[in-house]
Amino acid sequence: MDLDTVREVVLARERADLAQLGAGCGVLAGGSFLFSEPHDHLDRLIDITTLDWAPLTASAQGLEIAATCTLAEFAGARPGRELGTPLLRPEWPGTALFAQACRALLASHKIWRTATVGGNVCLSLPAGAVLGALVALDATAVIWPRGGGERRIALRDFVTGPGENLLASGAVVRSLLVPTTSLLAHTSFRKIALAPLGRSGSVVMGRRDADDRCAITITAATVRPIVLDFGYVPSQSDLTDALADLDNDVWFDDPHGAPDWREHVTGLLAAEVAAELSAFTTTEQGGGA
Repeated sequence: MDLDTVREVVLARERADLAQLGAGCGVLAGGSFLFSEPHDHLDRLIDITTLDWAPLTASAQGLEIAATCTLAEFAGARPGRELGTPLLRPEWPGTALFAQACRALLASHKIWRTATVGGNVCLSLPAGAVLGALVALDATAVIWPRGGGERRIALRDFVTGPGENLLASGAVVRSLLVPTTSLLAHTSFRKIALAPLGRSGSVVMGRRDADDRCAITITAATVRPIVLDFGYVPSQSDLTDALADLDNDVWFDDPHGAPDWREHVTGLLAAEVAAELSAFTTTEQGGGA
């Protein structure tokens, strides 16, 4: 869609160019959402793709994913597949969630090569599967505030509601950091929708760390990503109790699923996820699988 109110597109070459962000100015990365519907309040765009951030950077601390990393680059970052530079290691089973999350989105190959990880996170939609996967992997958002410096927020706390998050005006998400402990963890993924190609009604992702701590992350069914933490692989009764403790207003309501249905199917998916996580042995937890 043409944004006929936009009069200027600024190609950011350095961080100082981001100081122009403010009222009437939007951030352009992939633009798959930006150009999908009218945004009459915008008259200027700041293109951050020209900052040339490396999509994926591995270190001893884990993996840094640039906000401008495309879904195609993100989905390719799984064990056994390189992106041109051998950044990723086959002993990182946690990266299996990357491609699974991208496949949960109804998108063409063109969207995969255009849409960005940062865009999915900042849209903060309940069905944002990439957002959910990074929450499941205990990622941290690195934020560049307008006045300089750097702020870090646990991604599980970043989203506050449908399309709402803690990103202040003029701030930009620079990258997402996934810790090594999560990259080494084993994961499980389940999704359900009312139609084969419909928007997700519930997505449940599980992570089992080497010390057997588990996190069950719920998205699509809830207004924001919900993480249930356990010091062990949870049983069916553990999951039932944890889900029962959630506030009723956390369940999302739209044409893709009623709250009571979402709550019910989430319980079923969570049980399947926990069962799959329980099948991993201690030996498998300590190395590549």
